Amino acid sequence: MELLLTVAKLGLTLVLIVFSVVVLEAWRRRHSNVSVETVTTTLEDPTSLKQVPCPHISDPAEKYLSLIVPAFNEEQRLPAALQETMDYLQGRASRDKSFSYEVVIVDDGSVDGTKRVAFDFVRKYTLDNIRVIPLGKNQGKGEAIRKGMMHSRGELLLMLDADGATQVTDLEKLENQILAVAREENSIRDPTSKHVDFRIGDVQVSAFGSRAHLEEKAIATRKWYRNFLMKGFHLVVLLAAGSGIRDTQCGFKMFTRAAARRLFTNIHLKRWCFDVELVFLCKRFNIPMLEISVKWSEIPGSKVSMLSIPNMLWELALMSVGYRTGMWKIHQA
Repeated sequence: MELLLTVAKLGLTLVLIVFSVVVLEAWRRRHSNVSVETVTTTLEDPTSLKQVPCPHISDPAEKYLSLIVPAFNEEQRLPAALQETMDYLQGRASRDKSFSYEVVIVDDGSVDGTKRVAFDFVRKYTLDNIRVIPLGKNQGKGEAIRKGMMHSRGELLLMLDADGATQVTDLEKLENQILAVAREENSIRDPTSKHVDFRIGDVQVSAFGSRAHLEEKAIATRKWYRNFLMKGFHLVVLLAAGSGIRDTQCGFKMFTRAAARRLFTNIHLKRWCFDVELVFLCKRFNIPMLEISVKWSEIPGSKVSMLSIPNMLWELALMSVGYRTGMWKIHQA
């Protein structure tokens, strides 16, 4: 009995220590969502070597579509994915003269030739079509995407991974669903404008690419312990952000400009679980969320492993404590 009490006391002490660490870290990050506003970011034109001021998410849109690509040590995988993306975008632009686009590559502190590869594409396709935002040091995928979102020019903003795991043509699935919902939302907001053209970027809608339809096959091929860990992670995500999106971690998501402005001026998490925070914030702001199946394939060189799960759980704990205690404020952008 005495041994059980000792173990219980040690367990309680450990829980209190972990909780205290989480609370302190959540408090330390209480203003992390506004750091992007305090940094003046410029873009380097690799042709003229001049610094060009970045646009901001609060500015009026100048393009129809922005594609944000976070890249960390992607020298090997980026060229093929980026070339496929540019082939699609240029082909679409040649068929539809009203279609305009930009690709924003955010170099998240790479130590290989990622920045050189990105600048080669800028020289090939011009600074108006491809832009590179270097972060200097590695800050995490979530922060890289936030920087890209905050300095994009599109009515629609798509985040996609640098490995090309999702076919870029699938963006049209997300785009069409967003357009349909945006028209409906706009007609509800202003019934007189039902048959009048409107700016898609002014209506708040989000679309999440999903691999949930592939889960049954993945379960059959994964080891039992990997399935156990993934199911546990999904349960924690459900408790932290609630239901609504089955696949929060797919790196293929689209937002209208209004939705992106509201979401990415509030997001605190900087690494893997920022996707879960996006779901949480969409619910808080009543931003419609669409989950749309996309074609996805495993690309060698993934930086996500089972060892990433403890880091994800850490961020989910920070998010839960930060918002539930009120330390993380939500700004009505």
